[in-house]
Amino acid sequence: MENQEKQIKTTQKREFKKSFEPKKKLLEEKVVSISRVTKVTKGGRNFRFSATMVVGDGKGLVGIGRGKANEVPEAIKKGIQAANKNLIKIPLVEGRTIPHEAIGKCGRATVLIKPAKPGTGVIAGGAVRAVVELAGIKDIVTKSLGSNTQVNVAKATLEALKSQRTAEHIAELRGKTKEEL
Repeated sequence: MENQEKQIKTTQKREFKKSFEPKKKLLEEKVVSISRVTKVTKGGRNFRFSATMVVGDGKGLVGIGRGKANEVPEAIKKGIQAANKNLIKIPLVEGRTIPHEAIGKCGRATVLIKPAKPGTGVIAGGAVRAVVELAGIKDIVTKSLGSNTQVNVAKATLEALKSQRTAEHIAELRGKTKEEL
């Protein structure tokens, strides 16, 4: 009886529909920095690569990640995976700028961000520009102070963006309405 069942199962052909639809990229990615790291050992020098990546959807979602590997593409891939794990949501005013000015610090790098009038554009450089553009901010004025290490500047920018609060959020924390503020 069991042999007959096994034969029936093996003779039946199962058809599977394989659909290979390309996945839509929800998040854009940018390289902030790629650096070569050297480890000196008894046997000689070992070279590896470190890649700092920024990912964002252009609608207020942004994250930073760092990947290390023996090859650059592999380090970039790991950096993107790390950035996807560290996504934060940023409140946008009218879908173009931030609610208020803020200062973010990481190491000796300090980044000042200020909201700007419509049509100003993104006034930022290097790592700050990469983070701000992928966050979807269209009008902003920034100033990088202190250290200009790309990784720390990007992290400081993310810290400044994390500290953003809307008027509705502050009113909710205080137990009042937006008009009372």
